[in-house]
Amino acid sequence: MRIVSLVPHATELLFALGLGDQVVAVTHECDYPEAAGSLPHITRDRLPGGLTAAEIDAAVREHTERGEAIYELDAERLQELEPDLIVTQALCPVCAVSVDDVRAVAGAIPSRPHVVALDPHTLGESFGDVRTVAQLTRSRDAALDLIARQRARIDAVKIAVRKAERVPVAAIEWLDPVFVAGHWTPQIIDLAGGIDVLGFPGEPSEQSTWEMVAAAAPRVVVAMPCGYDAERSRAEAEAHADALRTVGAERVVAVDASAYFSRPGPRLVDGLELMAHILHPDLVPEPVGTVLEVEV
Repeated sequence: MRIVSLVPHATELLFALGLGDQVVAVTHECDYPEAAGSLPHITRDRLPGGLTAAEIDAAVREHTERGEAIYELDAERLQELEPDLIVTQALCPVCAVSVDDVRAVAGAIPSRPHVVALDPHTLGESFGDVRTVAQLTRSRDAALDLIARQRARIDAVKIAVRKAERVPVAAIEWLDPVFVAGHWTPQIIDLAGGIDVLGFPGEPSEQSTWEMVAAAAPRVVVAMPCGYDAERSRAEAEAHADALRTVGAERVVAVDASAYFSRPGPRLVDGLELMAHILHPDLVPEPVGTVLEVEV
């Protein structure tokens, strides 16, 4: 089977199921696993480089208001590849090319590829995507094994923190303007032994204000700007140190959102383990992933 992945979390899932040798193209943002980096890129970014967080937000709003995606699909190359399966998403217009554009191009490809959109809103729905991809690619055994291993790791975290005091947490997905993380992140915080004081499980990320963050009285603020690694997340948090100081949290940390929180793929479980260690370091061993303290 020839597979094209148009969203990073789908690429991660395909490789986790042992299907990497069937993936013939990915997006320009597919950077995990390492082997994905050597595959042809089928998309490009329409936004110029070097923009600030506020400028990125303004540019994204401008494109979405015009009904335009911020990524461009190489339709000609996609047709030349003649895939059997195209995996994309429709959940977030910022994260991938328009699924309608993909289906329009796919309809003109002689191989008549099946187009599937993976749009999980919760951790449980991300497991449902594993089953969906497994059914389309005949990788049932690999999927069952992956889900079993993921559930075992989730159960280990739940057991470790079951008697711990719940820690009030604010997960900030963007800092200028402020966006509170939604979808699967509040669920991850809950499983990790915390209380998400702003986000709602399964609901979209929501724009907020620093005043509302402060009013929620979090003890821990986790800076996880969408698509940023830990170093850039810390830099963004430090640039907003004055605002973060007004929140009055005991601790502000920055994490690799791109790897562990922004993408609803297999590494969400890594994100859970990381969050549990942040909130309860005495109960949960230090996992894979970097946590950077932010001085405010």
